[in-house]
Amino acid sequence: MKRIAILSDTHSFIDSKITNITSNCDEIWHAGDFGHGNLIEDFIENNHIKIKAVYGNIDGSYIRSKYSKHKHFKCEGFQILITHIGGKPNSYNNYTNELIKKIKPNIFITGHSHILKILQDKMNNLTYINPGAAGKEGIHKVRTVVLITLHKKTIQKMEVVEIGKQSHLS
Repeated sequence: MKRIAILSDTHSFIDSKITNITSNCDEIWHAGDFGHGNLIEDFIENNHIKIKAVYGNIDGSYIRSKYSKHKHFKCEGFQILITHIGGKPNSYNNYTNELIKKIKPNIFITGHSHILKILQDKMNNLTYINPGAAGKEGIHKVRTVVLITLHKKTIQKMEVVEIGKQSHLS
């Protein structure tokens, strides 16, 4: 059984709310746009929890040297696919469509839009998760993280945690 914190679009901001939520997890999955700076580097380098992640469109050389454009792996019997700019069911971008056809993930995670959305994509037989944005900048009004517990190819629990209001509307 694994408890995972799914987040995206931190945009150079990690606070104690994020670290408190993630501290009770087995893994952190980050769907890109980490941002830069000491807070982000410390979160990545000194975190005792394994981080599986992709880079986003705002990420520079530090993040791009650590993570790729997409990540595919298995967890508790699930095929997982993460990319930053993926679109959404019925309107995935071409890159994402090709990855989904090739990998056939059970769970697809994307970020970029800052719009929290969790759906069953029946056409591709997958669970779609966009965790919204955990950072303080962007179009979102509330900062969010998705917590998911997986066990032997079963989603045991999934919850959205609101971690506060964002502070700067772009």
